[in-house]
Amino acid sequence: MSERPLIAITLGDPAGIGPEVAVKALEREDLRSEARLFLLGSPTSAAAAMRLVGSTRELRPVRNPGDVRGEAGTTEVLVVGGFREDYFAMGEHSVVAGEASHLWVEAAARLALAGEVDAIVTAPINKESWQLAGSSDTGHQEVFKRLSGSGHVATMLISGNLRCMHLSTHKTLAEACAYVTRENVLEAIRLTDRHFRDWGFAEPRIGVAALNPHAGDGGLIGTEELTEIGPAVEDARAEGIAAAGPVPADSVFPQAIAGQYDVVVVMYHDQGHIAIKVHGFEESISVNLGLPFIRTSVDHGTAFDIAGKGVADETSMVEAITTAIRLAKRQGLSRTAEPFKPTGDSAP
Repeated sequence: MSERPLIAITLGDPAGIGPEVAVKALEREDLRSEARLFLLGSPTSAAAAMRLVGSTRELRPVRNPGDVRGEAGTTEVLVVGGFREDYFAMGEHSVVAGEASHLWVEAAARLALAGEVDAIVTAPINKESWQLAGSSDTGHQEVFKRLSGSGHVATMLISGNLRCMHLSTHKTLAEACAYVTRENVLEAIRLTDRHFRDWGFAEPRIGVAALNPHAGDGGLIGTEELTEIGPAVEDARAEGIAAAGPVPADSVFPQAIAGQYDVVVVMYHDQGHIAIKVHGFEESISVNLGLPFIRTSVDHGTAFDIAGKGVADETSMVEAITTAIRLAKRQGLSRTAEPFKPTGDSAP
């Protein structure tokens, strides 16, 4: 990999705010100086977004990633599909918008799998438009898992120095509780440790959240901590992983924010999502673990209600690109935290 990694940014649903936030992020010279960034999708959608935000950059269509130059004053877009700007009605679900955004996600995944890009960053898609277009994929993660043939793929949310790796995401609360088994928790800890080491952490410090209030109070208000989570943590520690827990959920997040842990393994969707979004909603992003390539994403939707108005906040996209650059360079996950060297007093 060159000093400036090559990173593809999908436009997301062209009827939503994806093109706008992507174009706004590419106005940032600090990002462009660190990586060769290009958009993936429709040049006409990119051009419309550039007009919307008043960009004065030259739009340069390219036909393959190798043509990307990353020059100052230029926004490059890899042309995928023959979609025209007037196909997409802003702020509306449509078959063609679903077809386009799904095609762009698949194209990005194939580039990453072929090693033609160092990372991909995704703008938001609309699941209803995907369904209208006949897709059986419910989201980005399903596309990436299917095309890569990956097994366990998980979602981690990041906001600042708080990172939450989810044991499960889109399950009912009853299903999520049943999913808290020794085997599943151990696999999540292993997956987290493996990725963090690959990303540049010498010895990742992993806090494992409890499921029940007060970590079960010794079995008085739940036994999962005694029978499933605690044994999984001990198994992980026996393998040399710096895991600690189960830690009560009302304690583990402030401890992580204070720097005691590099990441928290949470037991279900809202346990992690609420903590992340209260800590810093605008800055929150997602990262997939378990894929054979780097993928980061904004942590918001298509926002059809403000699409085409030029008021969308690009903060999450900037953070997603920044994280993709750091991961591609194996520089860790945060520009502000100091996660790389575990200390004796904070190591479990």
